[in-house]
Amino acid sequence: MQHPSRLLRALLLSACAALAWSGVSAQTTPAAPVAATGAVKSANIFDVKPDASEASGYATQTNGERAKVQPGNNAPMWRQVGAGVTGYSSLPKSEAPEAGNLIQPFVQYPGSSLTNAGEAWRQVRNNWLIPYGGALLLIILGAIALFYLTKGTIKQHGVDTGKKIERFTAFERSAHWSNAIAFSILGISGIVMAFGKFFLLPVMGLTLFGWLTYALKNMHNFAGPVFAVSLVVIFVTFLRDNMPSRGDLVWLLKGGGLLSGKEVPSHRFNAGEKLVFWGGVFFLGIVVVSSGFVLDKILPGLVYERGTMQIAHMIHAVATILMMAMFIGHIYIGTIGMQGAYQGMRTGYVDETWAREHHEYWYNDIKAGKIPAQRTEPLPPSKTVQI
Repeated sequence: MQHPSRLLRALLLSACAALAWSGVSAQTTPAAPVAATGAVKSANIFDVKPDASEASGYATQTNGERAKVQPGNNAPMWRQVGAGVTGYSSLPKSEAPEAGNLIQPFVQYPGSSLTNAGEAWRQVRNNWLIPYGGALLLIILGAIALFYLTKGTIKQHGVDTGKKIERFTAFERSAHWSNAIAFSILGISGIVMAFGKFFLLPVMGLTLFGWLTYALKNMHNFAGPVFAVSLVVIFVTFLRDNMPSRGDLVWLLKGGGLLSGKEVPSHRFNAGEKLVFWGGVFFLGIVVVSSGFVLDKILPGLVYERGTMQIAHMIHAVATILMMAMFIGHIYIGTIGMQGAYQGMRTGYVDETWAREHHEYWYNDIKAGKIPAQRTEPLPPSKTVQI
């Protein structure tokens, strides 16, 4: 019997011999021919052109012609869309004048680059109206806050006499408060829609902010016509007393005495109030109301294209920011800025001392009998009925 180690050695030698013989056979046997394949050769993609693009007139092909040689290549159609070419639409022109145009033609609004009208409007809004308009309002608020902290409320120096002068009738006050309430709704809603995403959206989140702006947008649209009507009433009601008169230029040159602390004589309305009346109520009021009516689409006979709405929006934004800047000062003086001013608009009456200190010319005309101290007929005393 053989030793196990010798048997194992013999088996290993036999296996090695078999492997060596198979390797020699593989080298001597001719290999089968490999079939040729149509593999794509490597090339620079920028040097490769489809065969169809080499044909003459390729760049001017219509979308239908391009589909015959390169199915799925819609470049001609999108090139026409980008150029503002009017396509087919089944909607009537009277209802949708721009239904066949996806991209507006190129324009250059003040402050924008030469680009399509939609992008130009976006550039004006985001690069000019929002940052500079917001900065102006913050500067006005900051200046008023600084003035209030340093000067405080304009106090009445004399003591009340107890004798009252009717400064505003019930009709004048109702017209003023109607206009003030509508303006507050418009101002708050406009500020939220324009600037709310910067200071409200991070606090309340997307969903709640979306619902808030949706509600304020509808309030804005409904308060606009009310503001317009009340603005006309305000203009007609206070026109006579806001005409230029003596002392107005002196009042402006001295700044109304706000810094010196000494009141400058004036009539029923001083020159500052007249500037608000003619600049804010009349001029800016016409611009704001007209552009707002365009945005509300309530002007008959006007074709409401995107370009029209974009221009109306830019004009509306500039005018409303300037109007708010002027009215903020008016609101300050009429509330916490001057002692007795708010009571005059709330009750309609001011004391003789207040009238003499703040509107001396008006007070002198009243004392001279040129203007009645009581313009509204007092109600007759109620009679007690005995049963």
